[in-house]
Amino acid sequence: MAKQLSYRTIHEIFARFQAAEPEPKGELEHVNLFTLVVAVALSAQATDAGVNKATRKLFALADTPEKMLELGEEGVTEHIKTIGLFRNKAKNVIKLSRLLVDEYDGQVPSSRAALQSLPGVGRKTANVVLNMWFGIPAQAVDTHIFRLGNRSGIAPGRNVDVVERAIEDNIPAEFQQHAHHWMILHGRYVCLARKPKCAACLIRDLCAYEDKNL
Repeated sequence: MAKQLSYRTIHEIFARFQAAEPEPKGELEHVNLFTLVVAVALSAQATDAGVNKATRKLFALADTPEKMLELGEEGVTEHIKTIGLFRNKAKNVIKLSRLLVDEYDGQVPSSRAALQSLPGVGRKTANVVLNMWFGIPAQAVDTHIFRLGNRSGIAPGRNVDVVERAIEDNIPAEFQQHAHHWMILHGRYVCLARKPKCAACLIRDLCAYEDKNL
């Protein structure tokens, strides 16, 4: 775990991220708020590309909780069977659809607590939804962000909750909205787990990682 970087260094890091990609976007495909929730829930222990491939036909048939319930657990299972843990995820998709219909009039709620009450939706999923759909600067810490935060010194922490707080506490306010997307994309494509592409990294001179792969 690297030492926490200074405010000035973190500001420069995110200024570079912003200059390179002013409006970073999540890579999960969705057609509305409901399908975003489902897509993010399905992405646990799966790649975005794999989820997108599975959900294109699913969302064409079922883009509301009501339609998902009509499709049923077997129908959902058939569409997502290429995704890891697909049987349990299919059950959760049906359960959360039922809860949305019964408790929220078929609408996805906008509070973190209400989102986390949905089956298969944890804090990370809730934060992605709050950020991407509602424009709240919530920080969804996945494996890429956890690795980058600790390796670089941007947001070191012993667990995802500590890293989430470090992002909120240490990244300047003007970068908070897009911070988690910049970090996810950087971790996914540049700061790789086994062989980070340090030679191609736009923040390599600011990063606290001692074993740079140059």
